[in-house]
This record gives sequence, structure tokens and C-alpha cells, in this order.
Amino acid sequence: MWELYDALIEGIPEECLVDEFICGTYAVLIRSGNGCGFSHILPGDSLPEMMKKSLNMPLKKLAECIKSWNFVEASVGMAAINAWYNSPEIASSNGIALANSLYSEDRLNDPFIAYQNVIKNKKVAVLGHFPYIEQLFQPVCDLAIIEREPLEGDYPEAAAEYILPESDFVILSCVSLINKTLPRMLQLSQNAYVIIVGPFTPLAPKLFSFGVNDLSSFVVKDNVGASRIVSGLERKKIYKTGQKVSIKLGS
Repeated sequence: MWELYDALIEGIPEECLVDEFICGTYAVLIRSGNGCGFSHILPGDSLPEMMKKSLNMPLKKLAECIKSWNFVEASVGMAAINAWYNSPEIASSNGIALANSLYSEDRLNDPFIAYQNVIKNKKVAVLGHFPYIEQLFQPVCDLAIIEREPLEGDYPEAAAEYILPESDFVILSCVSLINKTLPRMLQLSQNAYVIIVGPFTPLAPKLFSFGVNDLSSFVVKDNVGASRIVSGLERKKIYKTGQKVSIKLGS
């Protein structure tokens, strides 16, 4: 079950070091060189943390925290992984076109907008109750929203075992990487077109070999601004520091 996580960790060069480490109230930010990765902090620190963390430690070693069952620590590992894969340099080398400006709102890389025509009359399962999902998807497809804490009309998380194998499209939240549900969700979605969405989705093409078709994420281009937001010094959304992007299988 750890193959996916090991593949992400192994792709990080040994020589990359942790140059900045900020753990805020709601998010964590890791910078290595010019690469800045972040993750929302997922609650769940009932188990002890598994390793010591420090500046100047190998980024690859810090990325191993993604395998922790302490979800706060796993969030740190997620940010470390993104400091490599979601850096402007690596994103560009993987074929992602970045705008010259620090901030750009690219609606074409918002999957809930970009896929509206593609999913018409299809069975679509979305794990996570994303904002405006009913307005965007429900009129055009057979939509099933699956939630750990279901709202009215949502399916409970256990329903994924039954709904995903019958779906044409499956949209998974990047949170599934931290809480370790992603490998199982991918097994259940083998017959579907799979999209992982969220601002801390790793832009790692190697995820395509595990059954993913599209990675929708975010590249930080204003490292100083992102640091100030995560540390609480500025009240802005992290999206103001970079660009929404996506990378698809075969692109």
C-alpha cells in the first residue's frame, strides 16, 4: 500500500535541503531553494510524531513524514513533497505553462469548470463536498457526493466502496494523500477517469502510473508572500501568491 508514497519520496533529490519551515495555525509551508510547497494541516495528532524536524535537513527525509499516522505530521510531509514537485522549475520541466505574472486566475485549470462539458450524462463521484459543486455538476451529470461528514444529500464515506467502481469520473481530494485513503480509492476507481484536486496536490507525473489521469493543483510563485500568509502575518488567500495549474496523463 505504500508504493505510491515511496514513489513520491524517491523522486526527490538527496541534495535538496529544507531552507524554510513554517507551521501556522491552518497550514504548513516548506521551502527548498526556490521551490515552495504547502499543505493545509489535517487534524489528527492522537499518535506521537515519528521524527525530528529541522532546518537544513534533507527535504527527502522530511517528505517521509507523509507516511505518518499523525496527520499533523503527515501534513508537513505533504508540504515537503510539494516543495519539490510544485516548484516553478520542476512544474515547467513537466510541461506546465506558467504565466509571467506572480498571480493569475486560470479558470481553464479549475476542473469543476473545465470538465463541465466532458461529464455530461456521465456517472460522477466526488469525494469531498467542494464549494458550488451542486451548481456546477448536478445539472449536467449523475452526481454522487461522498463525504466523511455528510451534508444533506451526501453519501457517507463507506459508500465509496459501492459507488466508485460504477463511476465514469471520480474526483478525489488531495486530502486523501494525507489520510492514506488514496491507494484504496484508486483501486476502486480503476474503471473511471480519475482527477486529484486541491492546492496541495503533488504535480508528480509518476502518479499517473497508479491510475490517476489528471492532477489539478497550485504553484507558489511569490515565496515571501506565501510565507507571510501561512505564518499569519497577512490575511490573504494563498491563491494570491501563484497560479492554479493542471497536468494530464499524456500531456
